[in-house]
Amino acid sequence: MLKQGFKVSARQLLESGLPDYGDVKTAIGIADLGTQPRPNESSLAPYNAAKRAQLRNMSLWWLDQMVDQDFPFIERMTWFWHGHWATSYSKVDEPLVMFDHIARLRKHAVGNFSQMCEEMILDGALIYWLDGQLNTAKSPNENLSRELLELFTLGVNQYSENDVKEVAKALSGMRVVKNSGVVTKDPRRSFVGTSSVLGTTGYFESATLAQFLSMNAACQSFIPERLTYRFISSASSMTSMPAKPAERAKSDTQIIKKAFGSRQILPTMEALVLSESFQNPINSQVKSPLEWLVSVFRALRIIPSTSLQPDAVLKLLDTLGQRPFFPPSVGGWPADEAWLSVASSQTLIRAAQLFVSEGDLSPLMKVSKQERVDALADWLGVSEWSDRTKAAFNAALHDPARLVALAICSPEYLVNA
Repeated sequence: MLKQGFKVSARQLLESGLPDYGDVKTAIGIADLGTQPRPNESSLAPYNAAKRAQLRNMSLWWLDQMVDQDFPFIERMTWFWHGHWATSYSKVDEPLVMFDHIARLRKHAVGNFSQMCEEMILDGALIYWLDGQLNTAKSPNENLSRELLELFTLGVNQYSENDVKEVAKALSGMRVVKNSGVVTKDPRRSFVGTSSVLGTTGYFESATLAQFLSMNAACQSFIPERLTYRFISSASSMTSMPAKPAERAKSDTQIIKKAFGSRQILPTMEALVLSESFQNPINSQVKSPLEWLVSVFRALRIIPSTSLQPDAVLKLLDTLGQRPFFPPSVGGWPADEAWLSVASSQTLIRAAQLFVSEGDLSPLMKVSKQERVDALADWLGVSEWSDRTKAAFNAALHDPARLVALAICSPEYLVNA
């Protein structure tokens, strides 16, 4: 990677494509468990145990994909969309339904956003999470319609309260089979007639509504802005930047938005990754807990599901507030400096010591003590260590395990440069 340079490496990653995962459900035991038994039934305990086992299996499987694939670009994008269409197991409470939810995001992760919208509007987990199954023509529930407009397609201040009501009418009458996620439309509970959305009146149903909202001009700005927020900078404005970087960032933003004109995600990400703003160190962001864990495991060659303590891995992410399948709200996870705290730092230090004791330290073991600081930077993808960090390393040059533990908890490594 270092020898072939950034652009070649970036294109190799972007063009890696969707891997062949095979029959994952069978392999890891994800199946419809049926209707939950009543509280007094003897079958409830094994039913709940099976649920916990499935959730554990699919959580570790997904972490394995992030860590073990040579080019995990699809998984990174799936993770982004998991935070965008944020839906949590905490309410859905069905492993199969949540697994299928993520599978749909993965299917469209770098594909066409309009097609993604069309499937997500009918996604059983998302509908149940936002009470869409409670939305009827006679008793409207606007949760799904509001978030569809504000968080998923158009953004804040791009719609009216009347638009929320009209979209809710168009999406009324949906039913969800909780344990399977199967979605149907009940004509008796559905609104029949025209709706007026964003000034356009017509017969909207899920597919036409998805196309209409995703092709709106506001969407062309909103989705690139969300991608930029997560992958380049979480800053709300460029006013604190020097003039030239701010001008460059504005130009890059326009290029990225233009690339999204056809609603194709991959060309949009190509424009983003190859932009000067993406490569500018001024836009560095703090790694989220999951990003930190995945990067550490990739470096140390630890596979989550076969690690010495796989359940400790899930507990760590839970403690740090970023476990897969459990976004904290419909707004997804926080970003950047929100992940910095004394408590999280102490947790990372303890985790680092545990992981290093299990990991492969050969990249450091095979070089002399004098070469270890530079070798550490190349191995972990850090452009440069600060003098303060180097000083902390000096006392650990003879101890590779301690040196790596210090490095993966250092400020330079905790930030995505």
